[in-house]
Parts: sequence; C-alpha cells; structure tokens
Amino acid sequence: MQALVLSLDQGTTSTRALVWDLDGNRLAGARRPLRCRFPSPGLVEQDPEEIWESVREAGIEALAAVPADAVAAVGITNQRETTLLWDRRSGRALHPAIVWQDRRTQRASAALREQGLEPLFAERTGLVLDPYFSGTKLAWLLEHLPGARARAEAGELAFGTVDSWLLFRLTGGRVHATDPSNASRTLLWNIRTCRWDPELLKILGIPPEVLPEVRPTAGFFGRSADSVWGRPLPVTALVGDQQAALFGQGCLQPGSAKNTYGTGAFLVAQAGERVPAAPGLVATVAWQLGGQRPRYALEASAFVAGAALDWLRDGLGLVRSAAEVSELAATVSDAAGVYFVPALTGLGAPHWDPGARGLIIGLSRGSGRAHIARATLEALACQTRDAVVAMAKAGLGLTELAVDGGVAASDLFLQLQADVLGVPVVRSEVLEATSLGAARLAAIGAGLGETPPGPGPAGRRFLPAAERGPAERLYAGWQRACERAMGWEQG
Repeated sequence: MQALVLSLDQGTTSTRALVWDLDGNRLAGARRPLRCRFPSPGLVEQDPEEIWESVREAGIEALAAVPADAVAAVGITNQRETTLLWDRRSGRALHPAIVWQDRRTQRASAALREQGLEPLFAERTGLVLDPYFSGTKLAWLLEHLPGARARAEAGELAFGTVDSWLLFRLTGGRVHATDPSNASRTLLWNIRTCRWDPELLKILGIPPEVLPEVRPTAGFFGRSADSVWGRPLPVTALVGDQQAALFGQGCLQPGSAKNTYGTGAFLVAQAGERVPAAPGLVATVAWQLGGQRPRYALEASAFVAGAALDWLRDGLGLVRSAAEVSELAATVSDAAGVYFVPALTGLGAPHWDPGARGLIIGLSRGSGRAHIARATLEALACQTRDAVVAMAKAGLGLTELAVDGGVAASDLFLQLQADVLGVPVVRSEVLEATSLGAARLAAIGAGLGETPPGPGPAGRRFLPAAERGPAERLYAGWQRACERAMGWEQG
C-alpha cells in the first residue's frame, strides 16, 4: 500500500485536513470553519481552543476516509503571524490568539520607527516595522497580561505562531518548536545568522525562555499523542502557508513566483540562497530542507483579498455567498468609475500603511450592487499589480504569474488579473496548493521522497487583452483611490 500524507492547513477562516498520496492526488478531506472576533476597530482575535478543536476534528474525519495504517506522515501549514502565549504545564492559552490582521500594536510599531530602528530590523529580519508581524504582538501580551513577563522569564510560558501551538497540543506538550519559514515572520529571528536575535529580543522586551526551538522545515518534529487520533502519527513538516503554496506550485527555481488569493493575497517569488531586498517588500525564509541552507523568498502581502468578498456578504449583505460576487460582477461590463480600496485592516506591501482604511469612491446615482462587486475584483487585481511593480524594481520581472487559492476559482477575476498585469495568469490545477506543499514537505521530512517534485499540471491560462488602454486607466484610478485611503487613522 502506498504511503499517504495528512496535511493540516490551518487558515484564518477555516481549517482543512486533506490526505494526499505521493503523486499529489487528493484522496480525502474535511473542513471546519473558524470565526474571527472583532472586539473593537482594528482588533482581530480567535479562540485558541476553537483552532485546536478544528484541527483535531478535521483530522479525525479525513483519516476515517482512508485505510487506518496508510498515513505515514503529517504536515502542518498555518496562518503565519497569528500570535499565541500559553502555559507550558496546562497547555492553555492565556489570551485569545491575536490574528495577523490585528492592528493593536500600530503605535508601538510607529514608536520603534521614530527611534530610527527600522533599518536594524529590516537588515536582520527582512521585515518592516508593522503590526502585521508577531514580535510586537508578543510584546503587547507580555506587557498587558498580569504576571506574564515574570512567568515567561521563569520558563512557565510558551510563545508560538499557530504551527507551534498545534505541534505542542498534538504532541501532548512534549515539543515546543517551529521552523524558519514561520520564525522569519516574527521580527525576532535573524534571517542571516538563522538564530533568534538577542539585540532585537532586548529591544522588544522578549525573554528568550518563551521562544520555540527552530528546526528545519522538513524533518521529524514529534509524534501525535494517542488521544488525538487514536494512534500516534509523525509530524514531519511545519511550514508557513504562503511558503507551502510556493512549494506546492513547484516554484523551486529562483525567480519563479506564485500568488495565493485566500483571506489575503500573497505574492511570493523564490530567491534561492541569497537574502533578497526590495523597497516596500519583505524578505523571508521560504523553507529549509534537512542540513541544506535555507531558501529565501521575496514577498508582497495584501491583507485583504477573499476577506473583501466575505465583507460584501457579511458586512454589507450585498450577496448571499462569496462566490456570488463574481456572478454579480459579470452582469456589468465595468465598474462605471467605482473604486474600492479594501484597506479594512490597513494596507500591506508595498504601501505599509496601518492607518489606511477602506474606501469606496466614485459612486453616483447610477451605481449599484454589481458595480461594487466588480470594483472589488478589480481592487484585488490592482493590489497584485502594486506588488508586481515593486518586484520588478528589484529585478524580479514576471513573465507570467501562477495563482491558487479560493478567489482564483473565478474566471472573471483571473481575466481581470491578466488584463491589469499585462502578463499571462496560470491557474494551478490544484487550488489547494498550500496543503499540497505541506504534504510534499512532510513526505520529504519522513524520508518518503528524496527530492522536491516539479510543478504539477497547470490549469487554465488567462491571456491579457491586447489593448492596454482600459487596464492602464483602471490602474491609474486605483492609485488615486489608494492615495485618498492612506493615512486616514493617525497613530
């Protein structure tokens, strides 16, 4: 019987447990939705126990659909910067998970920039000083939870992103670890020395006793406790979701890139063994296999993509389902001058403006639901062009773009994306490239495959319109709208 791999894809709005064979075929799967809480403007939280239960339950359902002894490895891929702090003895979190979209550390990030520390953080971590990343979130927890700092210094508490939290719970509290792809999103890990950075820890007031051990992305991390799924399974990969999608798309050569449209949109280009740099973008570790040097990547993060479609459904009641946005948008030929800047949690790369706020502009008496729906899809396409332009300035000009994720199921959207970019857009035949990437890395970590596989078969190819005028006018209008949305909330 061929060995199978269970991939646990823990995202912002749902958890998916998928079983793959070694040829990249999906054999079984289960999904559990997750709720985000918004206690006040700018704050985004999740229940850590709900995250854990969603993984445990989805895993039970997926494993029940395949032969009991067939699964030989487990890979975990996760929403990356979401921050948790928990008691090592009880395994219980001290506070709701602070989601990557959360803006509560906006003032703290600004204060660090005002002290002139951004170049230091950028040089050592590849990141910018933005509330998006985990380090200031952890500093906030240690500052605001009574007794947390003393307990952390005494070694009683553990910090982690979602991968570390799940590994700790899966192994019954035996293993507190992460991998470079997740560690490199914390503002605490030096991507050049591949170590937690003592000076950055001191600046943010983080005791090293609270940090997880950093191990290679693919390798043995530990076995799940019998109580989780009825039998122990080896966890052999931890990887951040966007790096997992890069691997799953087969972007294994420097210069190859993908864009994943999930809750946010994340354009990532593989950069090889060198640490890349580009104004407005961040450098990150893509993955590390065994004793090899890390592979790096250049990344542009848009905080809102699929979340904008969800907001049209849940916030405005404009549609009954996110999928209906594309259907509604298709009923009009253009947005009739309407622009939507989905800065619902600030603007990410390349603007990095946590004070930006969402904006719908260009409305007239003739504007309707369909125009707003189309403006939303156009906004997601223009956000990606912002990122592609920034990458081109760094010498990574794209001749085509590989895409995956839920929003990529829309043919209308991908045609808009190709038109706005002016290059072909190629949709992966496997939209769950994130899960597939984690499964492939887990197979390597378990010794089931020695070399990374090449890219899987591509799905549909979307070619840009020959006439560039409409797309250029659309993008120019988008840039004007962005200027009006930026800097709305000060401090």
